[in-house]
Parts: sequence; structure tokens; C-alpha cells
Amino acid sequence: MNKNKNTDEFTRIGKFLSLVLRHSPKTIGITIDPKGGWTDVELLIEKINQQGKFHLDQKILEEIVETNGKQRYSFNADGTKIRANQGHSIPIDLELEKQTPPEILYHGTAERFLSSIREKGLLPMSRQYVHLSGDEETALKVGKRHGKPFILKVHAGEMQREGYLFYLSENHVWLTKHVPPQFLA
Repeated sequence: MNKNKNTDEFTRIGKFLSLVLRHSPKTIGITIDPKGGWTDVELLIEKINQQGKFHLDQKILEEIVETNGKQRYSFNADGTKIRANQGHSIPIDLELEKQTPPEILYHGTAERFLSSIREKGLLPMSRQYVHLSGDEETALKVGKRHGKPFILKVHAGEMQREGYLFYLSENHVWLTKHVPPQFLA
């Protein structure tokens, strides 16, 4: 298999893993532990292979986890379990500890969503948390996925001092339940 074909296949498998581990484990008939978000690696590989869309083995899975640009997935300490690091639409407690955010975080969105955001703030929508980044470049990339990008500054330090909770996922995405409009610029 040439490198480009391999990369394309890994991308397709990675997107399928995202669907299964973040949104719909029932797609392949597995369960995700609501405490931590973990599932068994061997069972995941077996069930994906039964689908017939992909051929997956431990080595390929490890390479996908290691090379995923967004660092979406992680293994437990002994490599027997895997989870998505954030972005779940199913109820999962990732057991993240509260963190003190930097004074300013960023959120990338599309211009067409601004009127709603100005009215309601940032909401998690179908996910458990609002996703925020520590730099404008990442926020811009996110915003571009949704249309003409717009970057919002989030006064996270002020929010935290007023009692809002923040968490930092393993792949360095800042998470919070809601960003009211008064904390946006």
C-alpha cells in the first residue's frame, strides 16, 4: 500500500472511530463506559472488522491514535482500552479535573452563527461541552470548517473567577458547559 493510500485509509478509519467512540457505539454493537469513556480495544477491533468496511488491527489502531493531528484518542496505561479525548454527544464523564484557564481563550465559528451566539452565548449544542482553544490559529481552523470563519475571544479568567468551571482534555482542548454572551468579545 502506498503512503497516500495508507493515509487516506487511516483518515477514513479515524473518522469512523470518532463516530463510534464519541457519538454512536451502537453502530458496531459496543458499549462505552460512562465513567471515563473507555472501551475494550480487542472488542473494538473485532467489531469494526465484522463491519467489513475496514481492516483494523492493533498496529494500525496504535498508528492512528499516535498520528491523529487532533489527538482525538488515547489508550489507557496498559493499552487495553481506548477512548475519545473529548467531543462526545453521549453522556460520558471523562473524569477531568477542574483547571484554571488562561485569561483569554478562543472559539472559532462561522459568521452565520454570530447573531445567535450574541444572544445566547456559546452552547454545547449536541456535545457535552463548549470547545475552546488556547490560540487563535486553532480557532481559525475550527471556524473554517463551518463556513466563513469568525474568532471569538472568551474572557475565561473572568468566567472562572465568577464560578464557571473549566477542564482541559488530554488533547489540550478547553471545555466548559456554557459561555454567556457577556464573556465574549
